[in-house]
Amino acid sequence: MTFSATLLPALLGLVTGLSLIIAIGAQNAFVLRLGIEGRTRIIAPVVAICALSDAALILAGVIGLGAIVESAPVALVIVRVLGAGFLIVYGLLAARRAFRPAALLTAGAGQQTGLRVAVTTVLALTWLNPHVYLDTVLLLGAVASQQDAAERWWWTGGAVLASFLWFGVLGFGARLLRPLFARPRAWRVLDASIAVVMIALGVRLAVGQ
Repeated sequence: MTFSATLLPALLGLVTGLSLIIAIGAQNAFVLRLGIEGRTRIIAPVVAICALSDAALILAGVIGLGAIVESAPVALVIVRVLGAGFLIVYGLLAARRAFRPAALLTAGAGQQTGLRVAVTTVLALTWLNPHVYLDTVLLLGAVASQQDAAERWWWTGGAVLASFLWFGVLGFGARLLRPLFARPRAWRVLDASIAVVMIALGVRLAVGQ
């Protein structure tokens, strides 16, 4: 195997995958907040769920399930409505945290997200987002189909690696920001930003954009 048939497709898959997931979104905002709390027992399974979910969706697109999703518009509408409602509710909860100092204390001193709530929330943020099916399954599946048969799985491996790298850095690297978030005002700004992002995404989904 030559570089052009192995590492180059993998590198292209890595770059393509990163370009889709490195964005301010509901899932990334949630992982960031948990990462800042700095509790490995919580963040490790959340990072694993995000990365493995992405991997499953990418593989689904590569093997052709994207065509099935595209042919089921009713299913996407249902997911869109559920996802919009969930995002708006979560955004309102983040807004409430921003106005309640007692909920803004750093790890060990105040209210924290429990494991069950964290896992349930990240599963909903991942699988109730219709854009994940359009972007990850359809778009990445379409790009993968353009690769030669011998290069396709190297490209797919690069795209899957992008998810593991990004969520690992986001979840475990966020603790470096803890000195900043020792101040309640920093938590207030973070939660206010999360509220804006979540509600805006929810409204956008609700109106079908």
